[in-house]
Amino acid sequence: MNTGLAIFLIILALVAGLVAGFFLARKYMMDYFQKNPPINEDTLRMLMMQMGQKPSEKKNKKK
Repeated sequence: MNTGLAIFLIILALVAGLVAGFFLARKYMMDYFQKNPPINEDTLRMLMMQMGQKPSEKKNKKK
């Protein structure tokens, strides 16, 4: 096998791995966020009430 073909196959395998890795990571994250949605304001307000805090807008908007 000549050197040019070997380099081409290595680059091709690298690109294929990057593309496959991107789509697998994307699929994993989409499934993760579907099962565990991010916390929104209503959820935060409910959690604060369960902990005994008064959920004011100032506390709710604080990041």
